[in-house]
Amino acid sequence: MSWQLAVLLRGLRHVARPRLQHVKEPITARIGFERLARIGCRPPPYLCHVHDSAGMDRIHVGRPTRGKIILFLHGGGYIAGSPNSYAAMLGRLSLLSGLEICAPDYRLAPEHRFPAAYDDACAAWDHLVSMGYAPSDIVIGGDSAGGGLAIALLSHLCLAGTPPAGLFAMSPWCDLSLTGESLTRNANADPFLPAKRIRELVGYVLPEGEDAEDPRLSPLFADFPDCPPVLLHYGQTEILLDDCRRMAARLRAHGADVTETVHPSAPHVWHLFDGWIPEARRSLCDISYFARACL
Repeated sequence: MSWQLAVLLRGLRHVARPRLQHVKEPITARIGFERLARIGCRPPPYLCHVHDSAGMDRIHVGRPTRGKIILFLHGGGYIAGSPNSYAAMLGRLSLLSGLEICAPDYRLAPEHRFPAAYDDACAAWDHLVSMGYAPSDIVIGGDSAGGGLAIALLSHLCLAGTPPAGLFAMSPWCDLSLTGESLTRNANADPFLPAKRIRELVGYVLPEGEDAEDPRLSPLFADFPDCPPVLLHYGQTEILLDDCRRMAARLRAHGADVTETVHPSAPHVWHLFDGWIPEARRSLCDISYFARACL
């Protein structure tokens, strides 16, 4: 562990997690997420962040490879996050990979409950295809809730016979029925996410009477025929550890080539802190190499 990561972990445990434990409503959490992103995420020089004709955020640095793209679905527990709050990290990912990134600003709960985010993810894919991208030209990525959303989209595309070139996910939330034992086992070890609020979070996302095991929301229960390569990054101390482990096993059961990178101490989606901790840069380099190899 680098000394920079040690300092970050101390700050998350003593500042960020207590705030998440006591935030009163989703709107407040949303504002705090954007503020944290402005403070903690360092954009690379010459970041280009524009909206295309369909209102999709397009992010790149330098001259990206033409005709190839990453479709990235941001995290934030389905209640927070935006392409703006992820622009710095995605700019660095673009710089390292040489690829442009499309980041849809999907609808958030509780104003827009399930399946709004899933429908928007599918619409974003359809938009890229309508622009002339073939499925083999697109790598799907996401983190946290967006990672689970990306894997749910992957299932839809595999079942439709139009899988992407590959998928990467950072600390994906894959099971909103909350059956993972690490939610309890790692409740004290996780330096960032407060396990005691996660059931409340599901309540904001899932309409009453809906099934938390719906594969559009919990891809742990989805099917993945003819699945392309998958890369999963997650931390050993995360409350979502078992979501990630079981998701990898589910994908392998469908014949997918799955690579897991498990960090022994890094926090949930440590990649956001590139420019502050060396572990983030190494992980983004790994994802960049994976994306290029898929394309």
